[in-house]
Amino acid sequence: MAEEYRLVIGNKNTSSWSLRPWLAMKQANIGFTEVRINLRAPDAKQQMLAHSPAGKVPVLWAGDLMIWDSLAILEYVAERHPEKSLWPADVKARAVARSVSAEMHSGFQPLREHCPMKILSVDPRAEHLEPVEANIRRIVELMLDCRKRFGGDGPFLFSKFSVADAMYAPVASRFRTYVADLGAFGDDGTVARYIDTLLALPAIEEWTSAAKEEVAQLASAAATG
Repeated sequence: MAEEYRLVIGNKNTSSWSLRPWLAMKQANIGFTEVRINLRAPDAKQQMLAHSPAGKVPVLWAGDLMIWDSLAILEYVAERHPEKSLWPADVKARAVARSVSAEMHSGFQPLREHCPMKILSVDPRAEHLEPVEANIRRIVELMLDCRKRFGGDGPFLFSKFSVADAMYAPVASRFRTYVADLGAFGDDGTVARYIDTLLALPAIEEWTSAAKEEVAQLASAAATG
C-alpha cells in the first residue's frame, strides 16, 4: 500500500523552507495532502504545535511517522522513492549535490535576513550590504560550478531536477526579486538561464498562483476585520 503523506506548510508568498519539500514532491509526482498554516495568524504557533512539537513548518507526516526540517523531509522522500531519482545517480555528482544542499541549509544568513523570500515581489536593488553581496557571489559561483561540471545533459544544477534544485528554488526567487544584475556577481548568463528554467516550472507557477490567492484573501480579511 502506498504511503499516505501529509505536508504541513506556511504561507506560500514567504515560507521558503515550506517551498523546498513541496516543490520536490510535486516535481517527482509524489502525492500528498497539503495543510497550510497562516504564519501571521495570532494562533499560528499553537497551530504548528498541533502538528509538531518543534512548532515550526514544514512537517511531513508519513502515516504515523513525523519528519520535520526541510532537508530531513527531502532525504526521507528520496530514500522512500529511489525510482524518482531525487539525488543524482553518479556518486561524485551526488556527493556535490549533497554538499551544496547542506551549504544552503546551514548558510547564507545575511541573504536570508536582508532579502527574505517574497515570491510575488519585484524589488531590484542596485546595492546590497557587503555580507549579502558575498552570499550572492558565492551562490552564483556554486551554481556556475554545478551547471558546468554536472549540467551538460539537462537544464538543472545536476542535469535532471534534484533535491539541490528544490533547496535553491527560494534563492532563485530572491535573486529575481532583489538582484538587478547577476552579471555584476560573476554570472556569464548561465545562472540567469537556470533561474528562468527553475522558476518557469509548472509546480512553481502553481505555488505562485496559490500565493496570489492567499495574499488577496489575507488582505481582504484584514480590510473587513
